[in-house]
Amino acid sequence: GNLEEAETQLRKAHERVPDHEIAAHLGEVLWASGEEREARAIWAEALKQQPDSQVLRETIKRLTGSEKL
Repeated sequence: GNLEEAETQLRKAHERVPDHEIAAHLGEVLWASGEEREARAIWAEALKQQPDSQVLRETIKRLTGSEKL
């Protein structure tokens, strides 16, 4: 898919509604684009808001190989 367009749309959505699922997807797009540091920062902020988010934790583990940031 078009990562740049996905990133733009997800950033807009995340600004309107800072939801943990949007953060998971935005972080995944950033990760795929080589923006690993920014992806981790978005995930860390989302985990502060929603520490029990399975979607977030599964995305982090799948991409980083660890549940820890």
